[in-house]
Amino acid sequence: MPEHRAVIGISTVRRKPPRPSNALPHLGELELTLLKLLWDAPEQSAHNLQQRLQAPQDCSLSTVQSTLERLHRKSLVQRDKRGHAYVYRAHLGRAELLGKLLGGVIRQLHDGSLEPILSSFVDFADRFDDDTLDQLDALVRQRMERREEDC
Repeated sequence: MPEHRAVIGISTVRRKPPRPSNALPHLGELELTLLKLLWDAPEQSAHNLQQRLQAPQDCSLSTVQSTLERLHRKSLVQRDKRGHAYVYRAHLGRAELLGKLLGGVIRQLHDGSLEPILSSFVDFADRFDDDTLDQLDALVRQRMERREEDC
């Protein structure tokens, strides 16, 4: 007679692998501060970065190291081993990260019409001063000229 075994508490449900996300990962305050420090002066160790932090973000070296590790896993910083320590640099430039963040927000909120997005962007630029709107106008004109040259 065949032997029957009872299996208790083991699930046979197969889980689907997580789908890759289009959005960049959420960035905490310390992560953003460290990225800013790396944009200002690339190729820094965790110790150097920790020394450059100012209150209220003054924190321990291990906190800085774990934050840099998270940024590395998010592919936002690159690192090279130098002696016994890593030296870090931002993987994306400030403008590139800003573009990706804005693009992610636009993709999430886009309803098919570009008018609300463009209008909101112009309203945001208008909050600064007339020079900002002039810069925006100049950038749009430059892009249009480039397109004409490429055709």
